[in-house]
Parts: sequence; structure tokens; C-alpha cells
Amino acid sequence: MDHDAVATGPITGISSMATRHVLNELVEGYARQCGQQVLIESVGGVDAARRVAAGEPFDFVVLASDAIDRLAQAGRVEMGGRVDVARSKVAVAVANGAPHPDVRSEAAIRQAVLDARSVGYSTGPSGGHIVALFERWGIAETIARRIVKAPPGTPVGTLIERGEVELGFQQLSELIDLPGIDVVGVLPREIEAVTVFSAAVCSTSKRRDATRALLSFLAAPEGDAVKQRYGMEAA
Repeated sequence: MDHDAVATGPITGISSMATRHVLNELVEGYARQCGQQVLIESVGGVDAARRVAAGEPFDFVVLASDAIDRLAQAGRVEMGGRVDVARSKVAVAVANGAPHPDVRSEAAIRQAVLDARSVGYSTGPSGGHIVALFERWGIAETIARRIVKAPPGTPVGTLIERGEVELGFQQLSELIDLPGIDVVGVLPREIEAVTVFSAAVCSTSKRRDATRALLSFLAAPEGDAVKQRYGMEAA
């Protein structure tokens, strides 16, 4: 049966928090252009992947590319229909008005971490990268009591604003424009981490042709300005 011929209503998707602002603006433009409503639920990336893996019905999912690969291997998304939507770098933030640490080199950031009363990172790919750096620098045990891991779906910037974290690391797209914080800069080239966020059609979708058309729109160059506005780059 041609599921697209009988399914109606909005196309539904789930994404990690890192891409929520970009996706919301892009799908609003898609609705204006094509008349197709799109509803996206943005949650912590770990939760989003778990829900898709459990077979929760969505038409598409947007996550870090390695998470999409795992879902494809499990048969939860189409292997061939994946598109890369955006690239995101990891940034460093402090409370609004606080002194800005030097973030221009690996050595400077290592020192900033050692000097901070508390250091926060997320559960997403940026967090994994930061933890690996602490291990590589040989300071993981030294700073263990000062580490704050943000709960899934909670921006590190929120913890900075509350005063729970002095120095925070997360995707730039999740820190940009948050109240109460200053984004100091992105990680320098020698330790930068670039996450590619990809979209794929879920195996539960009953509107696969319509969803593929939407994903093509999300990856199109016409959306590059939107991605840049929220601290991301075209993939």
C-alpha cells in the first residue's frame, strides 16, 4: 500500500536539543512554502535515540551522525535516505560579566579548567569529547569533585546562569543567545570537536515520500543562513 496516499496531518520528528532552534525555523519556512505542517519534539539526544530505537512512531529523527548510524544498523531508520543537515562546534561559556578565560590554545583551556571552581558539560557528543580531553590532560581525578554533568535536555548554559557551573562546555548552538551567560569562544583547532547532525526517515513512518522531501529541504543551501544564525554551519 502507498502509505503516503492515505496518511494525513503533520509530519512528525524528534531531535536532540542542539538542533531545535534551527529545525523549528526551517520547518516554519517549509510550512509556508509547501503548506505541510511539521511537528518536532526536541529532547536530550540520548533520550531521542532511545525512543526511536524502541519503535516510538516518528516520521524522522535528527541526531548526531554516529547515533543515526547506530539506528540504521538496528533497522530503525532508512539506511539510504539519510541527509547531513548541519555541523556544530563546541564552545566555552561563563556567567554574564564574569572574567573571560583564555581559550585560544589547548594549554590555555586546560589551565582554565584547573582554575575553575566548577566545570559543566552535557550528555551529548560534546560531553564525550570534553571527558576525553580531561583524561588526556591527566586531570580527570584532580577535578572530579568539581565536575557537573548536565541532565539530558538541560543546557549547560542554564547551570551557568544559576551559578551551579563556573565554566561550561557545550555545542555552540545550545549556548548562543541563552540569557545570563557569555560565550567566550569555540575550542581551538588543535582540540576542536565538530559534530555532524544528520536526519533520517524512521522505519515507523507512514509518509516516507513526504518526509524525504522535507529532509531534502532541511539540507538545502537555502537554509544555510538560518544555521549560521544559530551557531551552526552547513554540512
